[in-house]
Amino acid sequence: MSAERTRFPAAVFRHGTEPDPRFTLANERTLLAWIRTALGLIAGGVALEVLGLDLHPQLRLIASLVLIVAGIATPLLAWVGWIRSERAMRLAAPLPGSLLAPVVAVAVTVAGILVLIAALL
Repeated sequence: MSAERTRFPAAVFRHGTEPDPRFTLANERTLLAWIRTALGLIAGGVALEVLGLDLHPQLRLIASLVLIVAGIATPLLAWVGWIRSERAMRLAAPLPGSLLAPVVAVAVTVAGILVLIAALL
């Protein structure tokens, strides 16, 4: 059995040729960085609600939920991004754009605006 058949996910590794290991490892580090970001988003959302800061309660809850939902979505989108990048490298194709950066940027911006408004009320 070849190494490509035993590697997960086979949908990635059965295509193309093996890229320079440095690029594969960099792609993996990016995935892990997004997972750390997800943990931070979830922790921030939980902390915002659990600490019970003197903010407008509904806006604080919505901001917390935005951060937690973004934290849940981040590893899933990071996994998809890892697959897309790994496959592109194996096929010597241009790397795809990020699906994740705009999602996280919008979520953090929305949560920040909600917290700002909640603090002002």
